Amino acid sequence: MSSITITETTADILADSTLKGNLSPRLFTRKEVIPPNQDVLWRIERGVVRTLTWGEDGTFITLGYWGTGDLVGYPLSKINPYQIECLTSVEAIAIPQHFWHQYTNDLLAHIQYSEELLSIVHRKPVSLRLWQFLVWLSEKFGRDLEQGRLIELYITHQEIAEVLNTTRVTVTRLLQQFEAAGTLLRHKRRIILCLSNKTIMNVSLKNG
Repeated sequence: MSSITITETTADILADSTLKGNLSPRLFTRKEVIPPNQDVLWRIERGVVRTLTWGEDGTFITLGYWGTGDLVGYPLSKINPYQIECLTSVEAIAIPQHFWHQYTNDLLAHIQYSEELLSIVHRKPVSLRLWQFLVWLSEKFGRDLEQGRLIELYITHQEIAEVLNTTRVTVTRLLQQFEAAGTLLRHKRRIILCLSNKTIMNVSLKNG
């Protein structure tokens, strides 16, 4: 778990971009960590990443999920430790500080998504928290199908639990309840939300 320091790779990218007068994309593989830097933001051109930190006991705390068009980077959080993990193959552009003013809309979107997610993780009961998180994911990483809205991002029950500050067992149980109630479907390890199905309000929440 390294601290926030500039890497030679990032420095080379920035120098090359400045010389060429543009910002050059860089490719990352799934599970690769994008190098953080105090003076650099990364704009995701393709793929999905999650930002996270961890406690003294090593427990991961997910800060957000980000996709095409999103800005991520240590300057947007100031949390240390801070990590950007690629959940898919990713293409991203390193944006040095003197270019940030050109990305005002992206910066505002980052704030809005972060605050929306923050509000979700404090909802009670956990069943409502989980459902609203799934809806949030479907809005960022979903597409419409005849059956409902498919969340194209694969996310494990453990990763969901890390976001919502609950246990994997609770997430699994609640997803099974949603499926039994007809509010979601499974499709090749992905989730389809049946957003028009109002039975979500009738799902038992007493164990949430």
